[in-house]
Amino acid sequence: MKTVLVASSKGGAGKTTIATHLAAQSALEGLRTALVDADPQASSTRWAQKRAGLDSAVLALDGTRRRGWRKHVPEDTQRVIVDGAAGAMAEELDPFLETVDAVIVPIVPSTFDIEATVPFLDSLARHPRVRKGTLRVGLVGNKLKPWTNVSQQALDLLKQWPYPLVAQLRDSQGYVVTTALGKSLFDYHSAQVREHQADWQPLLKWLKK
Repeated sequence: MKTVLVASSKGGAGKTTIATHLAAQSALEGLRTALVDADPQASSTRWAQKRAGLDSAVLALDGTRRRGWRKHVPEDTQRVIVDGAAGAMAEELDPFLETVDAVIVPIVPSTFDIEATVPFLDSLARHPRVRKGTLRVGLVGNKLKPWTNVSQQALDLLKQWPYPLVAQLRDSQGYVVTTALGKSLFDYHSAQVREHQADWQPLLKWLKK
């Protein structure tokens, strides 16, 4: 089963929104999907509970104890998304980093957010699997406003970092509305929503490699 960890040491980066959207997209593709919630706030768990009545339901699992989390994942699971604990550094995420296939780090385009994320990325760089190149790390520019200089400057900076920028997600109230309902933008098919869905395609393609 492919396992993806979404993690950030900076609150408000959109970690849970990205984790739940990846889980929804996977479930809508027909894959048996588990969402491991390692964040004590349990936002991902509440989202999955709201989605329980849909054909594309996602199994929520408690990952707050970290050690031994994988033994709770059913054997027939095809995709696992881990919503990392808010504020956790790589050392605290090690039980997940030991076995996941990829790490996604969302970053909001502001100087404060970018600077606050650097220590977290440095801690990831020290992990043996990252150093050896056996664990891929991808950056996601999140809550972007492409028409602003701030977002463009942030993207230029992120592209200089040693990790690839694998998606650029525009800011939208749609994320707030859909996640509150236990859904995602992938559950809808309007023209406006399809534009935002297109933002995810580079990330989804990267995860399939």
